Amino acid sequence: MAADTSVTPAQWLAKQIETDDPDLLRSMVKTMAEALMSAEADNLCGAAYGQRSNERTNSRNGYRSREWDTRAGTIELAIPKLRSGSYYPDWLLERRRRAEQALISVVATSYLLGVSTRRVDKLVEQLGIKHISKSQVSAMAKVLDEQVEAFRTRALDAGPYTFVWLDALTQKVREGGRTINVHALVATGVNANGQREVLGLDVTSAEDGAGWLAFLRGLVARGLSGVQLVTSDAHRGLVEAIGAALPGAAWQRCRTHYLRNLLTCVPKSAQPWVATLVRTIFDQPAAEQVRAQHTWVIDALEAKYPAACEHLDAAREDLLAFAAFPRETWRQIWSNNPQERLNKEIRRRTDVVGIFPDRPSIIRLVGAVLAEQTDEWTEARRYMGLDVLAKARVRLITGDAPTQNPLPQTLTA
Repeated sequence: MAADTSVTPAQWLAKQIETDDPDLLRSMVKTMAEALMSAEADNLCGAAYGQRSNERTNSRNGYRSREWDTRAGTIELAIPKLRSGSYYPDWLLERRRRAEQALISVVATSYLLGVSTRRVDKLVEQLGIKHISKSQVSAMAKVLDEQVEAFRTRALDAGPYTFVWLDALTQKVREGGRTINVHALVATGVNANGQREVLGLDVTSAEDGAGWLAFLRGLVARGLSGVQLVTSDAHRGLVEAIGAALPGAAWQRCRTHYLRNLLTCVPKSAQPWVATLVRTIFDQPAAEQVRAQHTWVIDALEAKYPAACEHLDAAREDLLAFAAFPRETWRQIWSNNPQERLNKEIRRRTDVVGIFPDRPSIIRLVGAVLAEQTDEWTEARRYMGLDVLAKARVRLITGDAPTQNPLPQTLTA
């Protein structure tokens, strides 16, 4: 709750002293911090809270709670929320604190293990680290590992998770005296409240069916349920694992990944035109028009680019699975927004490290980034409306909607 502005600061202080409050210092710090945040939010809105003004450009929309660790103890702050845009007191609280600590820990571990380069030395200086001991690195890593492990193994009890996205990011790691590629498997979904949520993270040696199957079965064991549509690339092992671990779910091929593959079938000079043509498939207002446009695009490509025509025709059901769901969900489904943007943030952090010293350091850094992102999604607006999710779930309850693109269920443990 926001600071009480109905009395003057002097009156409030006198009242606190009279009540002999044992947490007087903490209350004073809380009140002062919330008063400053309230003033800054009013400035962004162009008018004071509750004031009618022609100069107002925004308005308040309640508060969100955030813990603030101080020398006076942990204080529960009420941070103002705005109806348009967002407000965050960067001067008071640190964004992505866990992720930054994880990045420092990974770079420092690389340095201490003797696998760093001149580039890593410069990064250490840029992070403001003049000297860090092995015990400091160990203590920092222990705290972060506990937080990330709790995040990775938490119960998935906010379901049903109607829509799920899966992807893998390749990372370099030193093992056995050489540098190898490993794969960070990431799953995100939309929970029953319409919020995006990172569901899981794991690191495997190969992006094969066995690795994906174990990963997905782990998610199911933690509570993943009610999945109606899974969006991913067309890796065969991944698609078979989805069919085995999530029976009944339809599969949507990621448009971003597919378009990259399709454009290799046409000359570079024609790629912009072909990409624009294919995107018109996803801009149609109804399922019938989506399928009609897909057929029209195939006919348009047939004369000049027969290889692209065959490629697009073979991927028909893979690309159009989204059309069986409410139109309000289409943009979120085929644009793959949650996963693609998340991948960019992960790469922005991991590119700083380059080569990881070990697999736990990958989980530490990527897990911290994912945990911070989930926190931000929890505080943001709903990704999908509850009414839209209810319509999508009718398919599970009644079975009235046709099943699109049934998945193979041939993969075994």
